[in-house]
Parts: sequence; structure tokens; C-alpha cells
Amino acid sequence: MTIQSFPMTSSVSTSQGVLPPAGFGVYESSVAGPSASFVHSVPELNENEETELYSVSWNQDYSFFAAGTSHGFRIYNCDRFKEIFRRDLKSGGFKIVEMLFRCNILALVGSKTNAQYPPNKVIIWDDHQSRCIGEFSFRSEVRAVKLRKDRVVIVVEHKIYVYKFTDLKLLQQIETLANPRGLCCLSHHLNTSVLACPGLRRGQVRVEHFGLNMTKFINAHDSQIASMTLTIDGLLLATASIRGTLIRIFNTVDGTRLQEVRRGVDRADIYSIALSPNVQWLAVSSDKGTVHIFSLRVRVVGDDLSTEVTGVNCSALDHQSSSNSLDGLVSPNTGANPSSSLSFLKGVLPKYFSSEWSFAQLHLPECTQFMTAFGSQNTVIIVGLDGSFYRCSFDPLNGGPMVQQEHICFLKTETRPR
Repeated sequence: MTIQSFPMTSSVSTSQGVLPPAGFGVYESSVAGPSASFVHSVPELNENEETELYSVSWNQDYSFFAAGTSHGFRIYNCDRFKEIFRRDLKSGGFKIVEMLFRCNILALVGSKTNAQYPPNKVIIWDDHQSRCIGEFSFRSEVRAVKLRKDRVVIVVEHKIYVYKFTDLKLLQQIETLANPRGLCCLSHHLNTSVLACPGLRRGQVRVEHFGLNMTKFINAHDSQIASMTLTIDGLLLATASIRGTLIRIFNTVDGTRLQEVRRGVDRADIYSIALSPNVQWLAVSSDKGTVHIFSLRVRVVGDDLSTEVTGVNCSALDHQSSSNSLDGLVSPNTGANPSSSLSFLKGVLPKYFSSEWSFAQLHLPECTQFMTAFGSQNTVIIVGLDGSFYRCSFDPLNGGPMVQQEHICFLKTETRPR
């Protein structure tokens, strides 16, 4: 075993010194119960014991989601809802479970009650081999982990560490403003490597274009950032602040604001922002118990991203950095998002009278946190920390209230694979 130490920050170890390249196996089988390494250390969980849900997270193409529980973790297929497998322990649960697309590699961070895996340690777990292939230890609690095929990104409250996936060598350390939410997002195209995170000023977003060796700072809001997301190619960024009234979309290369939409007038805690693969729609969930869908006026750069995650032509990046970048990213306003009837008085009345409001809406219980993503054929998939899964459809022409197609309580034992 090789160990590489970084003074006062973190330590890293791997089981063989080098991680396997990004050609991992794919989850296809329905295997239940503890994995081999877990079995030797803890007995199997009693099915009658109550399970608490700590976290939910999407994989990179939103086809699967992972659930961190008080007893381990579970993986679910969203396309045709099904629990693929679970790993249960008695030593405690995982507060963070991060998938790498649909493959067998996971990043795990234990909860405070986990005697074996503390919350300041990240485990890179190969579920096919049932073993840990890498481990990161920090002096403070890990807030988030993000994966792409060539990077492992680990977020603590005031710093972000970027590692090379193949050998876990530290590539970069990024200082941030206090980041208790663990805000950080990555692009997932092979040829565009982009990271977005809070900057060192309130309301500022730092964007790292690794392929262009360029850093861009975007002053997105006056107050602190509450949520953010990137398009798959990393060329567009959507953000919301802790006020939760406005969502803004930016060009990540030159920092230009492309569009602004309004969730509401009252303050709200934004739980998640999602962009559809074709960048035609934006979804926002909040503590108001609503999911809002907005129509976007930004054009798609490159091929249709909904079918396959592939590289984009580097010339597209060169085009975005030119003075005409807005011509390629913004289309004329189609009027899909409703505006106030007094919008003609823009500049005279308060700003919200000229705002773009949501195109479609869904009302959910206000007692839990919901995460949203886009499914196929004008659907939105929603996962709640109360263990609920929703699939809803919206009318792409007329908007209005969304229609619930599916509702499942996925923590119940009958959803587990057989």
C-alpha cells in the first residue's frame, strides 16, 4: 500500500497505488445484501430495523440515484423504477454516496454514527470487486464528493481538492468562502473539463476551465449562493442565492448573464436546480413545497446531449470566448414563460413586474427536501428525503400544473431486488 500525505490537509492511500482507468463494469445485476468486505466486519442487518434516509444523489446522466441510509446505501434505476441493489451494515450508515455514471465505482462518506467510516474520510469503493481501492482522510468533515471519469473532487467547508482519478495525485486546491452545503458541480463531457464552486466573495461563483487552463469569476448574486448546476458540457451555469427568488443562467466562458427567471417574491430555500439535456427547460425545487419549470432561451451548443455523453468540438469553446458568444447562446424570447401584464412598464415599477415566471408547476409536501431531474418525454423525476419518488409530466406547449404519473415510497422493503 502506498500513502501520500499532504501537510495539514489530507492523506490519501490506494490499495495498489493506482486506480483502474475509467472503463469500469456496469450495474446490470440485481444483487442484494452486504458485499463481501462488509460481511466479514459486520453481521447482516435485520430487515425489521427502521432505516433513516440521510441523502440522495443523482448519477451524472440522471438515470440512477443513490441513497445514503443509516444502515448503508442503495442504488435505484429511474428509467423503470427499481432498486438495483443495497449494501447494509450495522456499524453505521453513509451520509454521502456518489456514483460514477452507471459503473461499479462509488465514493462513500460515513455518517457521524458510523464507527468504521467517519465523516472526514472518503472511500472509493469498487462494488464489483467488493473492496476499497482508495481512501482520503481530512482534518474536517467532508461536505461533498463529485466524480468524473478523470477526476475526484472533494469538498470541505473552506477548500476543494481536485485529484486525478487514475493515481489519486492531488492536482489542485481551491480556496472558497464558507461552503457548508458542499456546493460544487462538474461537467461530464470527455473534452470539456469544467468545475464550478463558490468563490471567495459572497454571491461569487468560481469557474475552472481545466482544458483551457482558465479561471473565470462570475458575480452571480448579491447574497450567498444556495444552489448551482452546470450543463453537461460545462458551458452554461444556473445559480440561485439564499434569497431564492431569482435563478440566473450564465455563459461560463465570458461570465455573461444570459437569462433570469423568477421563482417567486417571498424568500425560499432552493434545494435543487436541474437543466434538461437539451437545455430547453430548467427545474427548481424549494422549501415552499413546489417544483417550478421554466422555459429557457439559451440555444444548445453541439450535438443533442440527451442520447450520449461524448466530447464536444473544442472549436465550440473558442467560439464561446469570442465577442459574438451571445449570438450562439441566446435565442429570441418565445414568450413561453408568463410575464406580468405590466411588464411594458419595466424600469418604472418594481423589477418583479417584468420578470419571467414559471411555465409549469407541481405542489409537494413542504415537510421534506426534494431533488429534481429531467426524465424522458417531458417528464420530471423528483426524489425526496422522506423516501418518496415521483415521476411527473408537463405540457411543453401550454404549461400549467404538472400531472403525477408515478409515486413510490422507495424505502419500503418491497422495492428491494429479488
